[in-house]
Amino acid sequence: MKKTRIDAPCTAVIAVANVIVFFILTMGGMTEDAEYMLGHGAMYVPYIMEGGEWYRLFSSMFLHFGFEHLMNNMVIFILLGWNLEVEIGKIKYLIIYLASGLCGNLLSMFGDLQTGEYVVSAGASGAIFGVIGALLYVAVRNRGRIGNVSGRGILFMVIVSLYYGFTSGGVDNLAHIGGLVSGFLLGVLLYWKRKGKRSRSAGNRYDS
Repeated sequence: MKKTRIDAPCTAVIAVANVIVFFILTMGGMTEDAEYMLGHGAMYVPYIMEGGEWYRLFSSMFLHFGFEHLMNNMVIFILLGWNLEVEIGKIKYLIIYLASGLCGNLLSMFGDLQTGEYVVSAGASGAIFGVIGALLYVAVRNRGRIGNVSGRGILFMVIVSLYYGFTSGGVDNLAHIGGLVSGFLLGVLLYWKRKGKRSRSAGNRYDS
C-alpha cells in the first residue's frame, strides 16, 4: 500500500493545532471574551512585565478571538505557508514562523509600553506576516514567483492587509509589521537559491 506524503507537514500541523486549541477553548467559554482569553494565555503587557509571564508571547500565537478570526488566519496561512515550506524546508520554515510571531509580539509589546495603553491581544497573524515577508524575499530571488504565487500578488496582499489594519479598529498593526519585517530578514538569512533550482508548487485586539 502506497503511503501518502504531505509536502508541507509543518504547515498542516500548525493549522491543525490552532483549530484544536480553538475548539477546546470554545467548550469552556467564549473566545471573543477578553477576560476568558486572558486566562488561557492571551498576551497582556502588565502580566508579562510585572508577572514575568513571558510564555504569553508564544501562547498567544495559537489563540483566536472567534471563529471568523481563526478561519481568516488559517486560510491565508495554509495557502501561503504551503508554498514557503515546500521551497525553504521544514526547519527553516519553523524558525521563520515562530521567530516572526515572537518578533511581532515583542514590537506590539513595545508599542503598548510607549503609549501606556494595554489591551488583551492574540492571533497567529504576526507569524503569518512573517511567512509573507519570507515569501516576498524568496519570490524576488526566483524572478518574481514561488510555487503558485507571484511576487506581485504577495506585495498586493501585504499592501491590502496593512491598509485594512490601519483603517480598522482592534487590529494589532505593530504585530503585523514586526512579523513582516522579521520574516523578510529571516528569509534573507536562511534562503539560498541553488543554481538551476526551480520552485516547486504546492477592547479586544486581534492580529488580523
